[in-house]
Amino acid sequence: MTENVHAYIDGANLHNAIKQLAWDFDYARFRVWLKDKYKVSRAYMFLGLIPEYTALYTKLQEQGYTLVLKPVTYDKDGKPKGNCDADLVVKVMRDAYENNCDKIVLVSSDGDYASLVDFLLEKNKMRILLSPSAPQKCSLLLKRTGVPIAYVCDQQSVLQKIKGRPPIRTESYKGSTRSDEGILP
Repeated sequence: MTENVHAYIDGANLHNAIKQLAWDFDYARFRVWLKDKYKVSRAYMFLGLIPEYTALYTKLQEQGYTLVLKPVTYDKDGKPKGNCDADLVVKVMRDAYENNCDKIVLVSSDGDYASLVDFLLEKNKMRILLSPSAPQKCSLLLKRTGVPIAYVCDQQSVLQKIKGRPPIRTESYKGSTRSDEGILP
């Protein structure tokens, strides 16, 4: 029997970490890689909703991500804050509790998820943690859980966007249109 594997991606954590890379990250390749390498059938990406990025959201959905969007607030400097961490934890816990998936791939380097990882390990639901950050920048709290960790930065040959290289696709993805979960229609 094939396991039903879901990925839960902290979109801000992934975005901020890949800005540090010295190469262009390809989100389409990442989605296909998740499917091929970890058998991810559904990849939830949690993001702050900023109206001027609707074209980006549409593109991510076309690439196979299920977006979970949350309205942003702005700090005193005008920087947007999505604060999606709690939403990601609730979705993972709900899916684990309701047995909506067999295994979970978490994409983040944020130590705030350490207690979630501990719970998932205890329930034998955790497949792997994919850290977008370099090993020295991945939270020590996550490392202490004993979860298997792979580093996105080690996958440059697979995930780098190269001009003229055709996109990889194993199938045509369709994003979710469920607005009842805060997912972009």
